[in-house]
Amino acid sequence: MTLKVLVIDDERPALDELIFLLQRDPRVGEVLGCGSATEALRLLHDLEVDAVFLDIQMPGLTGLDLAQVLSRFKSPPPIVFVTAHEEHAVDAFDLHAVDYVLKPVREERLAEAVRRVVTAGATVPSGDTQIAVERGGVTRFIARSDVTHVEAQGDYARLHTAGDSHLVRTPLSTLAQEWRDAGFVRIHRSVLVSLAHVAELRVDAGRVSVVVGEHELLVSRRHSRELRELLTRQTR
Repeated sequence: MTLKVLVIDDERPALDELIFLLQRDPRVGEVLGCGSATEALRLLHDLEVDAVFLDIQMPGLTGLDLAQVLSRFKSPPPIVFVTAHEEHAVDAFDLHAVDYVLKPVREERLAEAVRRVVTAGATVPSGDTQIAVERGGVTRFIARSDVTHVEAQGDYARLHTAGDSHLVRTPLSTLAQEWRDAGFVRIHRSVLVSLAHVAELRVDAGRVSVVVGEHELLVSRRHSRELRELLTRQTR
């Protein structure tokens, strides 16, 4: 099965270039193009596509505006933002974009975005929050459900996933509050863990720790009782 893709950009040369590059990808079948978000919205009311590649700064309805509308569709298509502006990455994260590609677009970078579209349904559970992370000038998105634990690093936080970690410009205290309903709990003043990823609870001579992936993390006395209660409640 090949993808049916809609590309939206108000600058014709950029639109044509993106269509051309996507047509070269063997995973992409049909590529449609629109010069405005308003035109795209009319088209999407009558047509289903497998992904939307979307510029952000456009006259009238912006790409972010369109993404907000699409998020309310019964089955919203995966969105890849393609833009020359890095500063919109956080807004894109809030709208659960699959990827965020900076112009000028390189073919290999676009191929990675297509891969993310193809695997989005399998790797990101429905309704899961995606987190914007930066590395080497490239903004990527990871699913919050893949985060095993979080460590404070000053005013930043380091998100740990299986075999990797990512630094984000958000204090641990903010994540502790915002992610509590998603099963993240504080086990130390500088560490949050995802209850879903706790494999073992260890007690040795009054010392409590949890095993998360390949990490054994110390639980402070202040937080050990609450953690035990939460883990016990989770297994009932």
